[in-house]
Amino acid sequence: MENKPNAVLNEPVAQTESRAALHETLRLYLGYLALGLVCLVVGLLAFPMRVMLPRVLSKRLGRKLIATTFRAYLRFLLLMGACRFDLSELDALRHGPALIIAPNHPSLLDAIMIVSRLPDTACIMKAEIVNSVFFGVGARLVGYIRNTPLRTMVQLAVADLRQGSHLLLFPEGTRTTRFPVGPMQGTTGLIAKYAGVPVQTVFIETNSGFLGKGWSVWRAPKMPVTYCLRLGRRFAPPQDTARFTRELDQYFQSELAHAQLPRFPASVPPA
Repeated sequence: MENKPNAVLNEPVAQTESRAALHETLRLYLGYLALGLVCLVVGLLAFPMRVMLPRVLSKRLGRKLIATTFRAYLRFLLLMGACRFDLSELDALRHGPALIIAPNHPSLLDAIMIVSRLPDTACIMKAEIVNSVFFGVGARLVGYIRNTPLRTMVQLAVADLRQGSHLLLFPEGTRTTRFPVGPMQGTTGLIAKYAGVPVQTVFIETNSGFLGKGWSVWRAPKMPVTYCLRLGRRFAPPQDTARFTRELDQYFQSELAHAQLPRFPASVPPA
C-alpha cells in the first residue's frame, strides 16, 4: 500500500518518456524521408543539366544546387527539433583560395553540413556511392571523385584543386572507428603535396554518436543532436607526406581529446 503513491507519480514520467521516444522516432523517419526527397530532386534535375549544358557550367550550377538542397535539408532538421547546428565558421572559407578541407568524421551528416556552406567543393566519395543509381547521377554531375583507383583519385583531385575548387577529404578515410579520432591515412598529404595547396583542418564536435560507425540507422538518438564545426590549424603543403600524416594525427588527437561542445543558439544562418 505504501508504494502506491510512488507508482502513481511514476506513471506520468513513464508516459512523458514514452511520448518523447515516439516523437524522436517520428523525427528520425521524417529526416530520412526528407533526405530521400532531396536526393530525388537533385537526381531528376542533374540528368537534363548534364545533357543540355556545357560541362563546366553544369558542374558549377550542379554544385550550387546540391549546396542549396543540403542547406534546406539542414534547416528542416532544425525546424522540427531533430538537430542544432553551428556551421558559421565555415563561411570564412567560401570565397578564399583552393584548400583541402580536412575534418574528423563522426557522422554520416558531416559532408552534408560542410557542402551546405561551401558550394564550390569537390568531394572524394566511395566508388559504390558514385556508381549508384540513386546518389550517383548528382555526384557525377558535379564532378565528385571516386576513391578508387588511388592514382586516378589523386590525379582528379589535384586537377580540381588547380581549377580553384576546395576539396573535401576526410583524413581518417572512413567514419571514426575509435574516439576521439581514428588513425589518419596518407592520402591528404599526398594530394596536398602534388596540388601545392594548404590543408585546412576542421573539427566536428557533437553530443551524440548518431549515424556514427556502428550506429543503426533505425535507432533514434536523444534529440536535438547538436553539431558544432570549428576551424583548426591550416597546414602548408607538405614535402614529407609520412611526417605530415603523423603530425596531422597528433594534432587531431590533441585537439579533440579535451574538446567540450559549446552552448550556442539553434541556427542555420541564411546564405
